[in-house]
Amino acid sequence: MAVPTSARTPAPTPASASTPAIVPSPAAIAAPVPVKAPTPSPAVVAAPAVVEAAPEPAPRKSWMDKLRQGLRKTGSSIAQVFTGTQIDDALYEELEAALLMADAGVKATEFLLDDLKRRVKEAKATDPAAVRHLLVEALTELLQPLQRQLVIGEHTPTVMMVVGVNGAGKTTSIGKLTRHLADAEANVLLAAADTFRAAAREQLSVWADRNRVQIVSQEGGDPSAVTFDAVVAGKARGSDVVIADTAGRLPTQLHLMEELKKIKRVIGKAQDGAPHEVLLVVDGNTGQNALTQVKAFDDALGLTALIVTKLDGTAKGGVLAAIARERPVPVYFIGVGEKLEDLQTFDAREFAQALLE
Repeated sequence: MAVPTSARTPAPTPASASTPAIVPSPAAIAAPVPVKAPTPSPAVVAAPAVVEAAPEPAPRKSWMDKLRQGLRKTGSSIAQVFTGTQIDDALYEELEAALLMADAGVKATEFLLDDLKRRVKEAKATDPAAVRHLLVEALTELLQPLQRQLVIGEHTPTVMMVVGVNGAGKTTSIGKLTRHLADAEANVLLAAADTFRAAAREQLSVWADRNRVQIVSQEGGDPSAVTFDAVVAGKARGSDVVIADTAGRLPTQLHLMEELKKIKRVIGKAQDGAPHEVLLVVDGNTGQNALTQVKAFDDALGLTALIVTKLDGTAKGGVLAAIARERPVPVYFIGVGEKLEDLQTFDAREFAQALLE
């Protein structure tokens, strides 16, 4: 079922790399985005009243290679801490500095250091390499509450509202998500509710054409009216998913944040209980500013999940640890490039391994 805003509990351990894992809805033809897709060809599994489908991303191994490459700037500074031969106060001090430089934040850094020291004591570790492995375990456990699967099909349509600041990659992420859903045989309708920027409507229209999905757009129209019309149209056309793009804005622009609240209220009038997902797209390069955005948008709208983009080449990949410690909003997807396959589901252990090993 869809994840309620208030429920932010750790997700079950995902399926192994040999089998695509999908969370189906119990009461509809669902086309969820799979958690893992280790083969490049689509996999379809049928069950009573449920159709499950996997898209065609690159093999997971290739994705892991890209993730390691993307997080290299962050991970290399942390890895240098473990090149010595002793486990002493100097090692922990260097590790603290490296984690802070990676934008893990003070609270997450203190938590990880305390947890690591406990694990080292319990394991009676004497080698820095063993300590690094224990840090992977500690980081995995810290990030685990962020790991959650996107589920569609419980509502018809499942309505998603996508928000974020300008430049975070919001519209591009919508396009990639739409492609995944369309490949999984979901009927997707896009709402071009970013009516302030003509380029945004044009960009979304390109994605709609490329993915062969429908779009509701209105030049210079009221964003709330566009989303209302899109949800009504989605219900009438039997769409599985309606995704509403919104204008990028800073959380400090209070009048624009109020407009987002209005859009959310209007969506609820078009369909009871909607939007079912409120997704924030954040740029992983912005470090602690990303955490600030998460807090502000969550306070205003009640976020259900995040899409973290542009983790390729960043030295601030530790911000996910800060989010996990201070505002554990689930992360559905992370991105490390411009290609379709560069947007993949978030896996806590994979991320910790890519960062530290």
